[in-house]
Amino acid sequence: MSAAVTRRPPAVALIATVLVVLWVVLAAFPFVWTVWGSFKVQGDFFSKADWTYALTGVRTMAETGSPFTGAGYEGAWVEREFWRAAVNTMIVVVFTVIISLTFGTLGGYALARSGYRYAFWLLMIALVFRAMPHITLVSGYLLPFFEWNLWGHLPTAIIVLVAINQPFTLWMLHSFFLNIPKDLDESAMVDGCTRFQAFRHVIVPVMWPGVITTGLFSFLLAYNDFAVTATLLSQQNQTMVPKIASFLGSTQVEGNVMFAVAAVVSATVPLFILILFFQRQIVSGLTAGAVKG
Repeated sequence: MSAAVTRRPPAVALIATVLVVLWVVLAAFPFVWTVWGSFKVQGDFFSKADWTYALTGVRTMAETGSPFTGAGYEGAWVEREFWRAAVNTMIVVVFTVIISLTFGTLGGYALARSGYRYAFWLLMIALVFRAMPHITLVSGYLLPFFEWNLWGHLPTAIIVLVAINQPFTLWMLHSFFLNIPKDLDESAMVDGCTRFQAFRHVIVPVMWPGVITTGLFSFLLAYNDFAVTATLLSQQNQTMVPKIASFLGSTQVEGNVMFAVAAVVSATVPLFILILFFQRQIVSGLTAGAVKG
């Protein structure tokens, strides 16, 4: 009886299915189109004469003898050494995430367990800094970095990205810690653990989904950043996003747009795989942080 009552009418189910399929197609089309175009020459993918050239590869066939070509990837990764930017990105991302999570878990736990009102005001101040434009914060670091001869190196970008990311990690991890009963801490300390041992061996394993979720968002912030890395890093130490922009050239320097297209695909695929691999942790972490109240 209950199944018959809750069963949706066929028309409603059909409309819902069509809308979901339409949404998936619209969401996936830009990426699929870019991946397809990355194996064409510029004359096909950006053809003004006939957009179907991007599908058939007429000029790609004429120039390379095949409807597909990997010239864009070879030019980006080998000729323009995009692999260096990928290595720099990994260094910046890994250290940013590790440092942000280390201070974020300790600070979030301390603020969540603090009974003083200053904890609320510290979080408010952190929120103000998080809301500020990134370039505003970057400008404050330029003078000391220049004076101390630190500009252009990877640690400068890591320092600033951690400073920008820290308020977010504090807020998010603070909300996760609030969902964990204080009885766990007290029980662990009754059994002989110190406060830090209770935090490390009891609390952190319980809120592991929250740590993973916060770490993924920290990863995305550092991975996709342009303002900080483009301003603070030299050309030799560029990360992937500024490097992609350099492929496009400028009014003074001619670029190669197909290098940029291939680099965009190369930079996006790892994110796609990461989200697929950690989708359960993301959903569970966001849900755990949203049920407080």
